[in-house]
Amino acid sequence: MQRRILPAFFSALVALASATAEAHVSIVSGSAFANTSQEVVFGVGHGCEGADTFRVQVEIPPGVTSIRPETSDFGQVDLETDASGAVVSVSWTKSDANVLASDTQYYKLFLRLKAPDAPFTTLFFPAHQSCHAAGGSETVVDWVGLDSSDSTVEPAPALRIVPARFPGWNKFSASTAVDDLKGFFSDAEIVWVGSKAYSVNPATSELIAGTSGVSALSSIAEGEQIWVKY
Repeated sequence: MQRRILPAFFSALVALASATAEAHVSIVSGSAFANTSQEVVFGVGHGCEGADTFRVQVEIPPGVTSIRPETSDFGQVDLETDASGAVVSVSWTKSDANVLASDTQYYKLFLRLKAPDAPFTTLFFPAHQSCHAAGGSETVVDWVGLDSSDSTVEPAPALRIVPARFPGWNKFSASTAVDDLKGFFSDAEIVWVGSKAYSVNPATSELIAGTSGVSALSSIAEGEQIWVKY
């Protein structure tokens, strides 16, 4: 069924736009590929109540390896390691001379890393943002929340891990249950599991709803076979 219906769906589709940066310290480079070295970008959307950001420390979760920080908007980069030599945090710090009088700029901080071989999981990188006010006072904001429903803690930067893929059709097996389809397949044209389909594209979703024999896909069970077109 899929191979008869799908070509008509995509002849006029264009690539989906990447997610826009959020207002806090967050990962703005999108998902990461499992078991692959790649660049991850942290966006710093604002300072602290009008004060400029001068330092950002990011904690590295277990399983992430080959940490190589890059020169970014802040000059100095420092690594903290544990007894085994594994990197546990990366800190970017501005020189005093480069701290601005007020919060006027957006910053990007770059980090090259290798994600673990754990597709369809989410890694959290707790971050600590330090700001200097014009009068010399320092403020620290901790972005460490791991539960999006907990409004009492600022959310930690989250990195979704997806399988490595090729342009066009890909076949995956879900190693774990997947409920966040929008999060893991935001850049896919369409996702198929049996006779169920999902797309973040409203026009494609409308076609799915109007196609006989096809129903909307809302979640993926562990072990199910997934066909995805990128």
